[in-house]
Amino acid sequence: MGSRTFKSLLVAVFSLFITSFYNTSFAAPQTDTAEVKAPAKSTHFDAGNEILHHIADGYEFHFFSINGFNAVLPLPVILYSPQRGLSVFSSAHIAEGEPFQGYKLDDGKIIAVGQDGTKDDAVKVYDLSITRNVAQLFLSMFLFVWLMISVGNTYKRKGYKVAPSGKENFLEPIILFIRDEVAVPNLGKKAGKYMPLLLTIFFFILVNTLFGLLPGSANVTGNIAVTMSLALVSYIAILFSSNRHYWGHMFWPPGVPFFVKVILIPVELVSNLVVKPAALMIRLFANMAAGHIVILSFISMIFIFGEMNQVAGWGFMPVSLLFCVFIYFIELLVAFIQSFIFAALTAVFVSQAIEGHDHEEEHGHGSHDHVQYDDPLIV
Repeated sequence: MGSRTFKSLLVAVFSLFITSFYNTSFAAPQTDTAEVKAPAKSTHFDAGNEILHHIADGYEFHFFSINGFNAVLPLPVILYSPQRGLSVFSSAHIAEGEPFQGYKLDDGKIIAVGQDGTKDDAVKVYDLSITRNVAQLFLSMFLFVWLMISVGNTYKRKGYKVAPSGKENFLEPIILFIRDEVAVPNLGKKAGKYMPLLLTIFFFILVNTLFGLLPGSANVTGNIAVTMSLALVSYIAILFSSNRHYWGHMFWPPGVPFFVKVILIPVELVSNLVVKPAALMIRLFANMAAGHIVILSFISMIFIFGEMNQVAGWGFMPVSLLFCVFIYFIELLVAFIQSFIFAALTAVFVSQAIEGHDHEEEHGHGSHDHVQYDDPLIV
């Protein structure tokens, strides 16, 4: 019964929308030739620009707007120009299109302008500002460091064999999972050496992704520069872990005919030097950005329908909000999944880099099954 009622309500909402759209389209007044040639400036809601604006970096945290009041937290703007020197001021002084101290915000970027307000191409500007992404990275870093130091001190004080409680009870299963399901199966006896790297990657992505789900926050893990930096860190660890077997298999694959090697060598080089770091970078960026775009798209549909007809906009609002809440909870799950995937792929790629006869025998005979850890989980 409830399912039928919901379906009927859904059909009624969309039928109302279609009828309203029909009336809006065919009841438009006729315009003369002069009006067609010189149309008024369009003020319609541009969903694409709004979505890109919200997921892009910025110079302030914007939380909400009500009746002309904007709840924002301005961030420091730091600019250096060889021609003008160093300029430091609050982003509250530099609204879109309004110049301040010879600079203005143009399409989300700060440019140098002359006295007439036009762009001055002769002035070179280096933007060192504390943007939304940078500020949130500092915040998440301090939170992560405080959390781990606090948990570590608790274990030192109580001992690691005492039943955990509070935040230790939340973190310990995650750390055990990364150790037993990611590090040990892929790295064997060398798992302890790489646990700090894997845990840092996992919690860095998790904390920043959860922060990004708060209203007004920055989507740090949905920024390609951040995911590229994470991929670079993992790739440096892969290179420093590599041995002669790794490079030997890459430049001269054993056990294959010469004509196959001619084809296989370029493939191996591209795979190991380009595809692996790119896969780490793009996978995380695409998943994190896509979730925010989907949520913003459903919200934007309210305003798009509202422009067509006010009744349609109000009618679609409950449907849009329900989908947004559903996607939001999916994003909470994705935050843990993507953190795990990035850490697991890093462990797999490092395992391939340290592969050798001893390592292959270790994994081939499952010797990692008896790896024991008697040290504290967190140091």
